[in-house]
Amino acid sequence: MSEALLTLSGIRFTYPGADQPVLDGLDFTFTADQRMGLFGPNGSGKTTLLHVMLGLLKPDAGEIRHKGQALVGGRDFQALRLSLGLLLQHADDQIIYPTVLDDVAFGPLNRGLTERQAREKAEWALELLGLAGFAERLAHRLSGGEKKLVSLAGVLAMEPDALVLDEPTNGLDPDTRERLVDILAKLDKPMIVVSHDWDFLVRVTRTFHSIENGRLVVNPEFVPHRHVHLHPLGNLHHHHHGGEFEVVEHKRLIQGYQPVARKTSTGA
Repeated sequence: MSEALLTLSGIRFTYPGADQPVLDGLDFTFTADQRMGLFGPNGSGKTTLLHVMLGLLKPDAGEIRHKGQALVGGRDFQALRLSLGLLLQHADDQIIYPTVLDDVAFGPLNRGLTERQAREKAEWALELLGLAGFAERLAHRLSGGEKKLVSLAGVLAMEPDALVLDEPTNGLDPDTRERLVDILAKLDKPMIVVSHDWDFLVRVTRTFHSIENGRLVVNPEFVPHRHVHLHPLGNLHHHHHGGEFEVVEHKRLIQGYQPVARKTSTGA
């Protein structure tokens, strides 16, 4: 059996003032050979689960283990956040530096790499995602899809053991979405993907789960169906049906960074 990267046992979490828990006795084991799709309606607890597993929210009860080691305090979660690379729903929450290269190099630099090593990791990740010419571009001038890919490059540059992607196709144009599908489908990494995009989940993950009554449910019978609709003027339309912190501190927190002094790479 493949190694358990993360184990959650008996997790219970209730938001302050709420009558019912969002997670209630939830158990989950994430292994190094898993590509998991997590779907369900808004408010079912998908993003809450991601935040609890990464230590961004503290559960009322239950235990979290990373590679067999129980996690208790905030410091215990640092290694976990380096191991599970989190891509946030909104790229603007993840990009903090003016230039693309500086932002993508931020993680490797804070893991102790030299400026040169961090730059090389950043350039490698950008090239992997087809963004080789973006190094010196200003991040705030990028399109929404380009920002999403830059955010993913920042995660991949950290070389995490696995990826945790929260609604990765939100706001993407069709071409960028297809590009992301192609990248993730070919990427040899375990992943947890939260998405309402059924076609996306089918193409990049292997198992499907939802949260029901506060617990994680495996849905082996879930098979999205494809059909063709004929629209006016004879157009064929294929589609599917299926069943915050301050920015810099937030980025450091979710990926276990420690602040270090750094230089900009402009002109380097």
